[in-house]
Amino acid sequence: MKTYVGVFTARLETPWVGSLKEKRAVIRPVMERIKARFPVSAARVAGLDEHAWEQVGFSVVGGDAEWVNGVLDAVERFLYAAGEYRVVVLAREVLVFDGTLPAASER
Repeated sequence: MKTYVGVFTARLETPWVGSLKEKRAVIRPVMERIKARFPVSAARVAGLDEHAWEQVGFSVVGGDAEWVNGVLDAVERFLYAAGEYRVVVLAREVLVFDGTLPAASER
């Protein structure tokens, strides 16, 4: 049985904000909506102390590559449509783990 792990990161630019608090007010609600709407883990991963940009990341795990890619596609579309920021850099990868774990009695 194969397991698919999809990872998606994006750099969001907010050059017009004047403070970290203002940037959080732009990005945090979008992250919360994504986590509530899609079966993903989401995190703010870089640029937390920068006013002008932030990198966010999402991951999803599933047994069907098409489903994993579909979830990542939906998150990407939502990210482009939802916020007051510019999406400037995207990176995406789906990793494949092939094989099964040994049963507890075999360990």
